[in-house]
Amino acid sequence: MIQIRKSNDRGHADHGWLNTYFTFSFADYYDPKHVHFRTLRVLNDDRIAPGQGFPTHPHRDMEIVTYVLEGALEHRDSMGTGSLIRPGDVQYMSAGSGVTHSEFNASDKEPVHLLQIWMFPEAQGLKPVYGQKTFSIEEKSGKLRLVASPDGRDGSVKIRQHNELYATVLSKGQSVRHELKPERHAYVQVARGSVTLNGTTLDAGDGAAISNEKAIDLTGVADAEVLLFDLA
Repeated sequence: MIQIRKSNDRGHADHGWLNTYFTFSFADYYDPKHVHFRTLRVLNDDRIAPGQGFPTHPHRDMEIVTYVLEGALEHRDSMGTGSLIRPGDVQYMSAGSGVTHSEFNASDKEPVHLLQIWMFPEAQGLKPVYGQKTFSIEEKSGKLRLVASPDGRDGSVKIRQHNELYATVLSKGQSVRHELKPERHAYVQVARGSVTLNGTTLDAGDGAAISNEKAIDLTGVADAEVLLFDLA
């Protein structure tokens, strides 16, 4: 079963400095039919204006992954971490027992476009952890590159949930396949471009919740970048 979530059906808020779309209920947006999917709790499509960002704020008991598509995001947190997150980077912060952080657009000229991802953790009250790795276009081109996993295999970021996150970059006609094990589910999010998912066309901003399918076939319609979550 594949349930399509079209881009324009998502929640939306435009704060001037932040233009964001919500796949799942978040902040003032609430949709009882779209609170979360399995352990995937938040999938926000954020655009941050130059020189703007999220001031210091707290989190706890959440696995947070940031995937930057354009621009550079400046990160600071109470663990003493400071970093820039650029396209190709996967940033991971396990909020655990509690952490504060800020995220700002590092440029005074260019916007930042990112996907903000939250997953429920495997356990509560864990020690906060930070991680960040870079994955080149070549690693993702025409293939599914594992970028986050519970065991950190193949150089992926190690997360504390039994989920796997793959990224792929597809040109027109390129295809990838992901087979789902029994009792596993998936969520596909098109970050940009267009693809077909098992024969159905998805455009930038579209997503799909997938259950009871043996495999996921993605084919580029126009140059595309896609995230695929394999979920418990």
